[in-house]
Amino acid sequence: MNITETLSAFGSTLEIDHIPAGVTERACLLIADSVGVAIRARKEAESTPALLAAVEQMGMTGGDGRVFADSQGYAFPAAALINGTLIHSLDFDDTHIAATVHPSAPVLAAALAAGQMANASGASVVAGVVAGYEVMCRLGRALKPADHYDRGFHPTATTGAFGATVSAGRALGLNAEQLSMALGICLSQASGSMQFLVNSAWTKRFQVGNAAMVGVIAASLASQGFVGASQAIEGDCGFLKSYSPDPDSSLAIAGLRENWETSQIGVKPYPSCRFSHAAIDGIIDIVASGIEASKITQINIGLPRKGMDLTALPQAFRRKPNGVVGGQFSMHFTAAVAAQTGNLTWDDYDQYLTDPTTLALAQRIDVQEDSEMDAIYPERMGGKVSIRLTDGSLQSRCIEIPKGEPENFPDAKAHRSKFISLAQPVIGEQASDLQQKLMAFTALESLNELFHEAS
Repeated sequence: MNITETLSAFGSTLEIDHIPAGVTERACLLIADSVGVAIRARKEAESTPALLAAVEQMGMTGGDGRVFADSQGYAFPAAALINGTLIHSLDFDDTHIAATVHPSAPVLAAALAAGQMANASGASVVAGVVAGYEVMCRLGRALKPADHYDRGFHPTATTGAFGATVSAGRALGLNAEQLSMALGICLSQASGSMQFLVNSAWTKRFQVGNAAMVGVIAASLASQGFVGASQAIEGDCGFLKSYSPDPDSSLAIAGLRENWETSQIGVKPYPSCRFSHAAIDGIIDIVASGIEASKITQINIGLPRKGMDLTALPQAFRRKPNGVVGGQFSMHFTAAVAAQTGNLTWDDYDQYLTDPTTLALAQRIDVQEDSEMDAIYPERMGGKVSIRLTDGSLQSRCIEIPKGEPENFPDAKAHRSKFISLAQPVIGEQASDLQQKLMAFTALESLNELFHEAS
């Protein structure tokens, strides 16, 4: 299988009228969801000031690349870096469960920057975004997510570099040969480490934004004739064999142009690691019956093994997380907040990370690997919850499909509500008009219309 050539031909020739209408509509919704997150992160993510200061220090300001909720101009690669980082900074961005990736942060940010470079139409950019989603998610499947994680890689950053290269290449109008070279250039840059979990590092956010920048750089070099490695995906030293011990290469191109992975991308109702969401859903459902958090003596949660690795181990560390990233990757903390409030919102991190009552409840939460939840991963990120009360009663839930997944997708009202709640505190009444433009992205003649509303 010449996977690189196949994906390059796909990415370089995909037109908006080749994509089923429902897939295009889903892509516009995912784009809008991502922009809402980016706007709030521009003003409130604690990592944003350092990122912007470093970009300015490196002389990457003053260009024509635009960033949401920002009147400054940036070099196009820097705009991709910043927008990609912002979309991922709240851990509120979309997810593809089977590939275990967040597709929009790298793919959309790269497509926007390259689309501005090329003065591309909205339809062209959306086609590039869908092409990037398809490639990124297939590569994530092919790597076998648990194996890729076990090697210490962050899949959104590694596969995201390739998805971003495709979306940027499509926006720049690369032909199949040029896009193949771009993927070869991307191979030398794809990176991302899970070591951020040790100290709640901001590198989690940066490396996803970096993947977007990698895509813009790789596509730009290829557009000027720069030669990249051939067989970048399937080669003996290519992406799949280098980044996973036993990849299933066939999944990289399985169902291409027939089964649209874009339709399998879900959105998050809570700003935390997706592995925590099923358990949070179960807790919210239980406490909605009128249970008071003060009456809870113990919460037991069952997750798949990889969910344990990312959100629950070591348990003593997760029960008292350090910083927002630590809280987002703590099953104990997010469960404690959900049990107290009946929800989990972005503002809760500021309010509850050092709250003694919340941390005391987190001490009474135990998380264990559950064989049934393990058996359905990675196709499902399920979770089990049992809550014991002071009167000795026990209530339990098993959630196989968390809210936000394609089978459990929010309606248009809920989607709009999430966007407005994130964007309006930053850009005011412009949020409503911007959301409507994003949902009609394919009709845009210029991307400048978006950034005018969101500056």
